Amino acid sequence: MTLLSILVTLLLEQFQPLSVDRLVRAPVANLAAFLEQRLNDGVRLHGGIGWVLGAAVPAVGLFIVHRLLQNAQPLLAVLLSIGALYLTMGFRQFSHFFTAIHLALQNGEIEEARHILAEWRGQSGDRLSSSEVARLAIERALPLSNTHVFAPLFWFVLLGPAGALLYRLAQLLDEYWHSTPHHRADEYATLEAFGWFAHRAFTVINWLPVRITAAIFAMVGDFEDAVNCWRTQADHWPDKADGILLSSGAGALGVRLGMPVSGNGYKHEFPDELETNDNRPELGLGDEADADFMQSTIGLVWRSLVLSLVVLTLMQIAFWVSG
Repeated sequence: MTLLSILVTLLLEQFQPLSVDRLVRAPVANLAAFLEQRLNDGVRLHGGIGWVLGAAVPAVGLFIVHRLLQNAQPLLAVLLSIGALYLTMGFRQFSHFFTAIHLALQNGEIEEARHILAEWRGQSGDRLSSSEVARLAIERALPLSNTHVFAPLFWFVLLGPAGALLYRLAQLLDEYWHSTPHHRADEYATLEAFGWFAHRAFTVINWLPVRITAAIFAMVGDFEDAVNCWRTQADHWPDKADGILLSSGAGALGVRLGMPVSGNGYKHEFPDELETNDNRPELGLGDEADADFMQSTIGLVWRSLVLSLVVLTLMQIAFWVSG
């Protein structure tokens, strides 16, 4: 039933995209704010308690409910799996920005492409060239394909709907409490301590999916270049997980990512959140990014998904035969 749930969810998401901001991000943001307001006093332990209440408890509850339904009402268990996966996984949760930028560049509408990219990244880009727009869009899309597709799928296969829910809640709590500054400067010190556990927990939960996704990129692209770039370049990127995905993806595609871009340096709310060209080492090899490489990126992600489904199907067949 795992494979059936995945296939139905992928079809459902293509024909009826989820309103992710309203149905997923907003409720979790409210939960995160509620827990932070009551628990955040600048102590890491309290951040850990908040994470358990905000991520672990809902996931364990869903695990228990799903197991009970599997024994009593198998059809309802399948519907629950589809619903959980629909809320936690999906191309359309990020691909609409990428597609819009791709179309704008194909039509020569550089200003429109810059505007969409700025909205997507939350960073200004008025002076970006078309190649830089394509490069930054690819840099955004490759890690998000893991976050929104491959990692939820991994945890769904491993732990059922509870695994997918745990991953998504862990990712969003890390985003709200650690990765994205959204509080006043005088609260940043306490927020940094409070979000410490959420960040460490998500790093652990994301560790294996990141490497599996990077390996799949290599298998469906230029294997030798992908592995070489992963081995020699990943550690130079500021975020290790993104560095693995970007270096492997860039090598698989034969495109150059990273590198300085025009006018980079959008200043966030806090001083240490300034993104500059100093932390953009070159990744990958080959040609400059353009709209054609954006199309190749779409192909890379879809081939990776197809390979994942084929492997899952073979595993399912082997299970049926051995059973």
